[in-house]
Amino acid sequence: MTLYIVATPIGNLSDCSPRAKAMLTEATLVIAEDTRTTGQLLKLLDIGGKKDFLSSHAQSSAHALEKTLQACALHGTICLVTDAGTPAISDPGSFFISHFRTMYPEALVVPIPGPSAVITALSVSGFPSSHFEFLGFIPHKKGRQTLFQSLAAKEHTIVLYESPHRILKTLEALTEVLGGRLIMVGREMTKQFEEYPVNTAGALLQYYTEHPDKVRGEFVIVVSPI
Repeated sequence: MTLYIVATPIGNLSDCSPRAKAMLTEATLVIAEDTRTTGQLLKLLDIGGKKDFLSSHAQSSAHALEKTLQACALHGTICLVTDAGTPAISDPGSFFISHFRTMYPEALVVPIPGPSAVITALSVSGFPSSHFEFLGFIPHKKGRQTLFQSLAAKEHTIVLYESPHRILKTLEALTEVLGGRLIMVGREMTKQFEEYPVNTAGALLQYYTEHPDKVRGEFVIVVSPI
């Protein structure tokens, strides 16, 4: 039995590697964050073959997780995917992988590398990347302000995710703690209207306030080092 950790496109379908397509075609079981999203992706990529689909996500109950893990015993080639990008990176996939390893210690767990929003944004930022810190999504409430205040003292590059619902509030907070420190905001990455503006948090807050039509999709913020 082999569990393949398959990276899928974050936007542009052409970023799906031939190896990823081959493994998704061969797999008889696909474990997805959202089976509907993954099913649509496979259709767009023209990936066929008879396969079962099961979900594993942040809200999965212990019973649902156990059921999915037990189903793996009936399959030799299994693929784990997330809605977009690399599974287990700011994603509940790591939880599933950990339990899979415990239940099937003799099974192989093999990565099929590919798109990752973190690395994609970092690569075009122009900021030093030999040492960076990835924070994932900023907390909605508890610990949010404390985390923002801690960023001012960090001397290395920082990468974080934000949703369109909170991007303006996050830029406001970054304006207060970072001053003139540069940041880059990646939006609609790899898609038709992708953009990667670099400026101070205050300037980018003004930019997105004046262009509300651009406040959509997921955002990746890269903060330059001191």
